[in-house]
Amino acid sequence: MIEYVILAIVLVLIAWAVGIYNGLVTLKNRVDEAWSDIDVQLKRRYDLIPNLVNTVKGYATHERELFEKVTQARTQAMGAQSPAEKAEAENMLSGTLKSLFAVSENYPDLKANQNFLELQRELTDTEDKIQASRRFYNGNVRDFNIKLEVFPDMIVANMLAYKKREFFEIENAVEKEPVQVKF
Repeated sequence: MIEYVILAIVLVLIAWAVGIYNGLVTLKNRVDEAWSDIDVQLKRRYDLIPNLVNTVKGYATHERELFEKVTQARTQAMGAQSPAEKAEAENMLSGTLKSLFAVSENYPDLKANQNFLELQRELTDTEDKIQASRRFYNGNVRDFNIKLEVFPDMIVANMLAYKKREFFEIENAVEKEPVQVKF
């Protein structure tokens, strides 16, 4: 009889550990998927920027330094790896894009150019999607990090060497504003 009680306790403990493990794996995969969503939107943004720069270049040829800054910021953003590095690089890129749009306001022909307007619309749409992806990612990171910290789940998480994930945050309140062009 005592053997059955011990066996039942062992089976319950195994089921408990398997349940926690499966929950951790699920949350880890959700975080990875959410990060992938951010990468997709950032790649779309990076692909739009050269087209935007080339369109503006045709009108504002003497703004060479600004074009170089935008290109450099794009390159740094593409090379960033961790969420913290990505956030810092994206802050810099957003600032240079705002400068590029500010320059465009000085060129009435550019503001009426259909390619420019379409690129601006696509970039605004992409910024909205990046924001949504960032919220989705940060929500999944929050859930994963909570799971790593609550008892008794933290016991299994520590045995599996799971580490907390970083949020994808923007540092300045000014940089939280979407890239906008006012005509």
